[in-house]
Amino acid sequence: MLVRDYANLNVVCCEPDAPIAEVAALMRRHHVGDVVVVDNQQDGARVPIGIVTDRDILVETLALDVDPKMFSAAELMSSPVTTVQEDASLNEALGVMRGKKIRRLPVVNRAGGLFGMITSDDVINLIASELAMVAGLIVEQPIRESRLRK
Repeated sequence: MLVRDYANLNVVCCEPDAPIAEVAALMRRHHVGDVVVVDNQQDGARVPIGIVTDRDILVETLALDVDPKMFSAAELMSSPVTTVQEDASLNEALGVMRGKKIRRLPVVNRAGGLFGMITSDDVINLIASELAMVAGLIVEQPIRESRLRK
């Protein structure tokens, strides 16, 4: 199973100078907990340079009673951003996430451009779907066998 087959291709992005209020508005509008900060290349590629999470905004501004309007994405982003190649296995991606203790992992192509995003939620949904198929087989197999052996 390759990461590219399971990555979400609709990644919410912003530029480094985006105000944090704008970043938070993007999260709200798109119902996501992170925004990837990108450097837009002349060839149209978006190279991830950081990531801002809802937790970053909360912990670095509101929890300290600091006005979030004072910050840009570049000032709160985690950087350098950890990424995984699109042709990596899902198991490799999970190893990176576990090793770095992160739940969101931007997926890049060979040139370093943003391809998509894989999250722990995506993986949990995938595993749940796979387990549901196995459970269905376990339930259906004895029924099928009993019909065949009557």
